Amino acid sequence: MEMRKNKFHAYARDEEFEKFNSELKTLTEPVDLESCDLSNLDLRKFNLKTANLKNSYLKMADLRGADLSEAYLEGASINRAHISGAYFPKNVSAEEIQLSVEHGTRIRYTR
Repeated sequence: MEMRKNKFHAYARDEEFEKFNSELKTLTEPVDLESCDLSNLDLRKFNLKTANLKNSYLKMADLRGADLSEAYLEGASINRAHISGAYFPKNVSAEEIQLSVEHGTRIRYTR
């Protein structure tokens, strides 16, 4: 699978959370970070509440305290990510989160 890149991905890679969050306010749809490699990034100051993170890699990303409560995470991998205090969508079970953090499995939604 080819990893996608867009300006929001670039903002995240460059740790420009002010630009990311500012431009996010102009969008009418969730920010598109589908199939992006966000590994090893400190994402604590980024507004990811409604982000489309489908099939993205968040290996070893710092998500501590992040609000992902309305984010779309199906197929994302959060292997060894720092998730203390993070809010996850209600339809993602604690078991799915644990499996992804510990083993790198892709997140599946509870139906």
